[in-house]
Amino acid sequence: MKRIAIDMDEVMADFMPKHLKLFNDDHGESITIDDLQGKKLRELRSDHVEQLANYLRDPSFFRDLDVMPDSQEVIRDLYEHYEIFITTAAMEFPTSFTAKYEWLKDHFSFLNDLNFVFCGDKSIIHADYLIDDNVRHFKRFSGQGILYTAHHNIHETGYPRVDNWQDVRAYFLGS
Repeated sequence: MKRIAIDMDEVMADFMPKHLKLFNDDHGESITIDDLQGKKLRELRSDHVEQLANYLRDPSFFRDLDVMPDSQEVIRDLYEHYEIFITTAAMEFPTSFTAKYEWLKDHFSFLNDLNFVFCGDKSIIHADYLIDDNVRHFKRFSGQGILYTAHHNIHETGYPRVDNWQDVRAYFLGS
């Protein structure tokens, strides 16, 4: 059985709306996802990099993120044909571990929690495919990287791309 590794943040969990809301509320700004096309919030507001990271260091930040549309249904379908691993770079923000684990158990309870991988460098993952929004994780990954479209990666090329979970379904299961 082939193995698919799936990133959590900005692929399964809708990370940016909460991050933007916290920043906008704290600074009286109204930055939108459209303002971030081709860049990350820390690039747009480089004078606030530490504060932006501090939001993510809050142990509860990841606990109440919205689920990406169709991800539950498609991952459930993939689970019938592939071995599924959830691979999240939690070591960047180690305080996120509990919230991420609880979020996964709440929203993806059909997955085996022994297949949740909290790591730093995803090149350690032995899988046939990695669905991720960040191309840096593909550089040393031995399988096929599949880029999940996010505001910050719209100019990236060189990898198969999926724009949403219905595209993921079509890529792996056909139409």
